[in-house]
Amino acid sequence: MRSSFFYDGHYLEVAEQIKTYINSVPDFLSNQTARSTRAAGDAIEGLISERFEGFLGEWCRDYSSNFARRAMADLAFRDREDFYCVVDVKTHREDTKFNMPNLTSVERLSRFYEDDMNVFSLIMVKYAVNENRVRATEVSFGPIEFLDWDCLTVGALGWGQIQIANSNFIRMNHGYSRKAWMLTLCETMFEFYPKEIQKIQERIGRFQEVQNHWDHKNDIWA
Repeated sequence: MRSSFFYDGHYLEVAEQIKTYINSVPDFLSNQTARSTRAAGDAIEGLISERFEGFLGEWCRDYSSNFARRAMADLAFRDREDFYCVVDVKTHREDTKFNMPNLTSVERLSRFYEDDMNVFSLIMVKYAVNENRVRATEVSFGPIEFLDWDCLTVGALGWGQIQIANSNFIRMNHGYSRKAWMLTLCETMFEFYPKEIQKIQERIGRFQEVQNHWDHKNDIWA
């Protein structure tokens, strides 16, 4: 069974509602928050979390927006087909030239997707600020497996962090197979880990040199 909410395209209506809502809210940034990318992003996330349950409408059975900052999700809902969908909200200010947000750990996602009824999804809001006015220029929403691997990369943190390579370039393959996406993830990691091993071997070699240097040094501090 696959999610009708995502595979029948209902999530696209939600993305459009989010964009319309953000652009309809009167100035919600102060002079101070307008200058801070992080504060503006938090404010946009707050707007979404307050109304997201309503945007889901009859698809939402249970809804929660009470998560710690380092949690996998910012929001979560269980839909009427009993899929448990966690939602990570990402914002990207267009006048920042380069942005590589972390999405999730490859290990964490692999464990989460051991259950076919779990969905890890993303809301990605591109926006511009003119004085204190926010204008959402693009809102994307969908499960991570709809993100094209051409716009993703893996960062060297823990088991590996899936990242958006550049927030100015996001490509989605609507209705893409989770199985196909996860198999590409595996192939990506099969290429990623040997490169990390090579980096570690180089770092070991570097500290063998450092050790040799200090072994032959007079201990003037004893």
